[in-house]
Amino acid sequence: MLVHGEIWTIKEQFVYPNEFIYWSIQIVMYPFITGLLAGAFILASLYHFLGIKELKEVSKFSLILSFALFFVAPIPLLLHLQLPFRGINVFLTPHFTSAISAFGLIYAAYGTVVAAEIWFIYRRYFVEMARSLRDKTDKRFSEKIKYIIFSVLTLGAYDVSVDALRKDEKAVKILAAVGIPTAFLLHGYAGFIFGSVKANALWMSPLMPFIFIMSAVVSGIALCMLTYIAVMEINKFLIKRKRTASLPFRSEKEIRRVEIYELRVTVKYLLMFMVVAITLEFFDLIFRGYTGVKSWEVLKNVIYERDFFNIFILQYGIGGVLPMFILLLPGLTVKRSVVGLILVLLGIFMMRWNVVIGGQMFSVTFDGYMHYKFPIIPHDYETFKEGLFGAILVGVMPFFLFWIFNKIAPVFDSQVKKT
Repeated sequence: MLVHGEIWTIKEQFVYPNEFIYWSIQIVMYPFITGLLAGAFILASLYHFLGIKELKEVSKFSLILSFALFFVAPIPLLLHLQLPFRGINVFLTPHFTSAISAFGLIYAAYGTVVAAEIWFIYRRYFVEMARSLRDKTDKRFSEKIKYIIFSVLTLGAYDVSVDALRKDEKAVKILAAVGIPTAFLLHGYAGFIFGSVKANALWMSPLMPFIFIMSAVVSGIALCMLTYIAVMEINKFLIKRKRTASLPFRSEKEIRRVEIYELRVTVKYLLMFMVVAITLEFFDLIFRGYTGVKSWEVLKNVIYERDFFNIFILQYGIGGVLPMFILLLPGLTVKRSVVGLILVLLGIFMMRWNVVIGGQMFSVTFDGYMHYKFPIIPHDYETFKEGLFGAILVGVMPFFLFWIFNKIAPVFDSQVKKT
């Protein structure tokens, strides 16, 4: 029987027989997905907590997308586990001295905060939908199901007076304030896990949690804007074909105007966080070279030679400097934004890849190296879940959930109370 990791590990020079690249693509996807959900929530909180009115239209969009990502975040870990049913023990047997167990506590707290914030934002909508369906005679079966769903979602709170709605607004602001540090903790702890591994020279850095947090905000904003563009373009296509669009816009021209405005506003904040994230990463790189610890020789070989293309070309070049240049050029268009945002996500994904995979490239003896052969064509369950198709499955799931949640809590519906 093969050892976990033996299928995709190629060894070079002196490597112990029990050394393999154990953490593969799903452990890359885990910090990538948690970063997306934390970043999406931060984008929503820029309006709900800080009151940046320019981001009002994308705030609910980002919040619902963050909630969809929340349910997908632990799936990469479950797919990676050899005994996934033991994963529930993180929640059932909390242990305050374990970083992994802390994930269960922070994850549950974050989910509670986001769910509560969504409920307060959409409470009036839930009440109006429940009342309109209740008063409707000869309801169809689908309408009966909707009535049950919206009645349950009201939680019995049918008061939509001015005073009650004002209290809802205060609750949203408080929850957004609580949610920001919770989101930072949720993703920062992933960086903490890597940064606290003393046995690994590449991961051991006090800056690792902060690098993860800043890059998370960047990736979350980029994904929100890409999804926003996709939704707007779909509705432009429907209007052009003279079909009913799901957005409260009457014409293709109106959609284009709103889309460009939101893009140009959000890109400003994206670029600010990108500058901070890239600066932190370069500080970390400079600090390692300046201190010149015992492991620096092998790290230098990995960073500047063996992993040079992934780090300096894909991560910093194509995924960092190039998209900044694309987004900074005057006269930003939708097509140019799509290219820039995709490259930003590529850069953040490569950062996760280089940390997880790159940190396992060298032997503990510093006398050998290991290479990761990414499984593309699956020939068994192991290569499916730890290969290309497993990563695609995880990547697609948030958008499916977002589509379902949008049916219940529409992000663009003009009937929804603008909080």
